[in-house]
Amino acid sequence: MATLAGVLRGPWRQVSGLVKRRFHRSAPAALQLTVREAINQGMDEELERDEKVFLLGEEVAQYDGAYKVSRGLWKKYGDKRIIDTPISEMGFAGIAVGAAMAGLRPICEFMTFNFSMQAIDQVINSAAKTYYMSAGLQPVPIVFRGPNGASAGVAAQHSQCFAAWYGHCPGLKVVSPWNSEDAKGLIKSAIRDDNPVVMLENELMYGVAFELPTEAQSKDFLIPIGKAKIERQGTHITVVAHSRPVGHCLEAAAVLSKEGIECEVINLRTIRPMDIEAIEASVMKTNHLVTVEGGWPQFGVGAEICARIMEGPAFNFLDAPAVRVTGADVPMPYAKILEDNSIPQVKDIIFAVKKTLNV
Repeated sequence: MATLAGVLRGPWRQVSGLVKRRFHRSAPAALQLTVREAINQGMDEELERDEKVFLLGEEVAQYDGAYKVSRGLWKKYGDKRIIDTPISEMGFAGIAVGAAMAGLRPICEFMTFNFSMQAIDQVINSAAKTYYMSAGLQPVPIVFRGPNGASAGVAAQHSQCFAAWYGHCPGLKVVSPWNSEDAKGLIKSAIRDDNPVVMLENELMYGVAFELPTEAQSKDFLIPIGKAKIERQGTHITVVAHSRPVGHCLEAAAVLSKEGIECEVINLRTIRPMDIEAIEASVMKTNHLVTVEGGWPQFGVGAEICARIMEGPAFNFLDAPAVRVTGADVPMPYAKILEDNSIPQVKDIIFAVKKTLNV
């Protein structure tokens, strides 16, 4: 019996040793985090770090947020720091601005930035202009955040992009994250900033998971406001975008790469102040420019980029006119097929790149 047991145990020892060796050789799994979870994590870390930080908005507390971005925060921090408000954007935005003037650091959530038009007087006249009008004596450290731009099937009154609206106004900083790294780093920087910051999120990105780099998992991780990121290196053409269209640009770049066209994709991250230096440096290398955004074309983010390039040193490096890819110049239709044709798609970016390169 002892001999038989030894014979049976022998193969199991070999298998066990093989499994152990393979286990120790395997790389650690990368942390996947949705954009929703990244914003939640960033707010949680800042709420924990600074007792002056608080969140208010419609359904942000007991319901965990309309999009579950504030999930668990009310249970952790209670009624005094996670505050449900009435459906009155002008009212609770005004309360938040007053709290910021009194020394707190509010995060004011709009259920959608389309509703921020109800409170735009508070955002612009009360928050954005006060530091200047007080000769630098009265800072207003506040974050206005929420979903911005087109969602799906919510028609004209709930589908506007406000990047150009708020990017137009001196006194505001405006950020627009694409992935989870952007979302976490920018919300934390926005909360710590002594100026009013508008953070334009995208509802369709909330549930999308991205790999979070090791450095972004730190509680000290910040993304500087005003700095763009090159998401893909390229030599033939510069493609600039913000928010969800960054992903479309990367998809288009992957398709074009198979045809021998290498796109340099820039994720703006910040609308105001814009990192025009990063765009200029890229255009000087590639000699071509395409801008992509979900908003309307007239006076848009792409129009500003094109104007700044024309006025600056990179203009002389262009081998062809810059091309804009934008949302259609119409109120957003409700019908899905019309909606799809009203916002930039991958095929539109590919067409614009080939048009610019004349191929």
